[in-house]
Amino acid sequence: MLIGVSACVERLQLGDGKIARKMAMVACAASVWNSRMRGIRASIPMAHSIKLILASASPRRSQLLSAAGLSFEVVESSVAEIRREGEPARDYAMRMATEKARAVSIRFPGAIVVGADTIVVCGDEILEKPASPNDARRMLRMLAARTHLVITAFAIARGGAVLEHEPVESRVTFRALSDGEIAEYLATGEPFDKAGAYGIQGLARGFIASVEGSRDNVMGLPTNSVIAALARCGIAAESS
Repeated sequence: MLIGVSACVERLQLGDGKIARKMAMVACAASVWNSRMRGIRASIPMAHSIKLILASASPRRSQLLSAAGLSFEVVESSVAEIRREGEPARDYAMRMATEKARAVSIRFPGAIVVGADTIVVCGDEILEKPASPNDARRMLRMLAARTHLVITAFAIARGGAVLEHEPVESRVTFRALSDGEIAEYLATGEPFDKAGAYGIQGLARGFIASVEGSRDNVMGLPTNSVIAALARCGIAAESS
């Protein structure tokens, strides 16, 4: 601002005649005004973007969101995954995703929170994370040479209110598996933190004959659907 005032004084000193002096005064006032406005703009802090939180410790979900160009924090929900008696698979996945998102959004009311839950359905049985190596072996034998359903439900919440929620389905067909292949896979330790006792993005990808629907959904997050829902909530992925 001092530079603007000095320039004004110099113009007034150099001005010759009434018209020149008036023009110099107008220019002076404009210069001072612009200088003040620049100072005001500089003093206003930039608006921060809305914080995005993933209410899941799943490395696969983190990888998918990161690959989509989103910046986020990870906060576990600590919600117990307990199915109610007779609860349908879609309702169960949707309830879990909603409860996870709401729980974290209450703790961080200013943030947008994404919660998700993935379950595998084979025949009439819901296959969650295996409770033991024998349970994982049982699941893999059941899945071999059959088509099963993978449901990943996601929910978006803010301040305890659910803004968006949706269950997404994919159908996965396994090729036939020998007991030896199953034993080798169990020995890797990969199946034990995954619904249905397998990870399509990991060593079990060789078990897959075909996938109908989103492969990301089978991994644990229907990326395209989540990105579209977040955009409606004011969160946009960074352009590459």
